[in-house]
Amino acid sequence: MTVELPTPGPAFEWPEEENCPNCPCCFRELCQRGAARTGQCVSCVRPEYRMGVYGCPCSSPLLRGTAAWRAERIRATVRATECPLPPCVEVVLRALAQGEVAGDRQALGLLRVGGFAQDTDAGEWSITELGQVYLDARHDLRFPAVVEVVAVDKAARLAHVVVGAWDSSRPVPVLLSHLTDSTGLDAEELPGVWLDAEANCHATDPDDLVLTKVRVSEPVPAGFMGADPEETVTLRAVDVALAGGEQA
Repeated sequence: MTVELPTPGPAFEWPEEENCPNCPCCFRELCQRGAARTGQCVSCVRPEYRMGVYGCPCSSPLLRGTAAWRAERIRATVRATECPLPPCVEVVLRALAQGEVAGDRQALGLLRVGGFAQDTDAGEWSITELGQVYLDARHDLRFPAVVEVVAVDKAARLAHVVVGAWDSSRPVPVLLSHLTDSTGLDAEELPGVWLDAEANCHATDPDDLVLTKVRVSEPVPAGFMGADPEETVTLRAVDVALAGGEQA
């Protein structure tokens, strides 16, 4: 089989000796690339080979840490905070979260299409991880957050940022495309840039932090930019607070 990965150069033969240890359909490099793309492994091969790698578990949105997983968490959070489900559908989702049996087939179908609920061959329904992300975003407070982009990993398609309102000492991985699409900046322009966003600052793990409403910050007033990065984050946070934002 000949595979063409989205990098310069010709197609090459499938390296059988490098089969992925975690799936039967791909080789190691393909899964590494697929895990870093929201389009998953299927987006890394030519159309005639897509059925062979479709649904690869290594790049699945169900696998924590993949680009598809991160993108789905952003989608669920935006849906919850900016365009909630109709009340009659959300009631069914809340019932599933409580382990109750729901009989509204139309609502269940909509939840399944959205990835918020799943059913079995026996007709049993349950909430998905994504459905819980949606409900958490509906319940939990989100806070204005000052964000500094400290590094960009183009191979992994991630940006590493510091979110002062969450933890100024722990970098947070964010989809690179999320920042470039939100700001209009190229990847090379992002390191050192300050952003304003909203975040679920109650999260305990950096992978669980979801940034929304990302935008480039207004310039910080002269004299605010200290040499100490932690001091800088604190001063930017004070600047946001003075503007009327809440802090966690």
